Amino acid sequence: MSNIDIAAVAGGRELKEFIEFPYTLYRSDPHWVPPLRTAVKELLDRKNHAFYFNAEAEFFLARRHGRVAGRIAGIIDRNHNQFHGENAGFFGFFESEDDPAVARALLTAAREWTFQRGAQVLRGPVNPSTNYECGILIEGFDTDPMIMMTYNPAYYPVLMEKAGLQKAKDLYAYGGSAQKLDITKIERVASRALAKNGVRIRPIDMKNFNVDVLRIWQIYNSAWTRNWGFVPMSREEFFRMGKEMKQILKPELVLIGEVKDCVVGFALALPNVNHALKKANGSLLPTGLLRILYYQRLIKDVRVLALGVTDEYRTSGVAAGFYATLVRNALRLGYDGECELSWILEDNVLMNRSAELMGVKRHKTYRIYEWN
Repeated sequence: MSNIDIAAVAGGRELKEFIEFPYTLYRSDPHWVPPLRTAVKELLDRKNHAFYFNAEAEFFLARRHGRVAGRIAGIIDRNHNQFHGENAGFFGFFESEDDPAVARALLTAAREWTFQRGAQVLRGPVNPSTNYECGILIEGFDTDPMIMMTYNPAYYPVLMEKAGLQKAKDLYAYGGSAQKLDITKIERVASRALAKNGVRIRPIDMKNFNVDVLRIWQIYNSAWTRNWGFVPMSREEFFRMGKEMKQILKPELVLIGEVKDCVVGFALALPNVNHALKKANGSLLPTGLLRILYYQRLIKDVRVLALGVTDEYRTSGVAAGFYATLVRNALRLGYDGECELSWILEDNVLMNRSAELMGVKRHKTYRIYEWN
């Protein structure tokens, strides 16, 4: 590895190289969706982005003969470690040429940086936590990713294994035609469960958006507590994400379940704006914004990002009510293309069975790796 130089991002020029590297790496890949550069820059802003209020990170570039060959971030997420009672370090924003030496050097840099800060295991990729894009795609390279899902070359799993990393957990994505979803059984379960438990499902109130976001945040940080890898989000971080999603969400696809005045669950689905983002090629100017606005009207696909209920209602069948309502609303709004449910933990038996019951098939698998 003598001809590979690993250095921390030290200024604006290096940060720009860090941001730009994927646009070069994936230049000829038909399935990569270029993120907006402005959005990436905001996510990497360690001074102002709410994630870093409870975390720290270092960004590294790999160079071979002076040319950028890869990138990675080392991350210490204090929220995660406090919640799970462990000393874990994380890596994220990993990109590399098909070169095991480069990948190993990058991962070693992230491991050393996090271990110097008390970590006892390196886990990832998370960009920068499981609340954002995470995992390496290991199956399903033949289609574009849905909104907020990762994509990478098929050689990435090999790079991880050659560097000595092992599987920590697999994440499943289920997909299928929205028009062909079989919600007959789900509907029967849903109607009984909602009536029996007195649950009313309603869309988010856009006129009282912040009030509903606050209620959803409280449910999110309680309903997901049992999930492997879950990281509680601070109020500031959650509201920032809510503000970003507000630009693209449809109220009928953001559902809140209530028993009287008490919120007992919520579900979130988003139009797959990746179709529009792909046309912009990462830039709003000079024509990117116009392309996004034009192609956004043509979106037919939707992704179900989150669905959770409180412990009291976890096995009651109430989740079926959310699924059924989402499907009905999505079709009524014209989202009759592909529907993806993602991601679901490989050992979340209840959610995996629900997905299969609806007739969607597992079409992508993502993996979180770890290195002790």
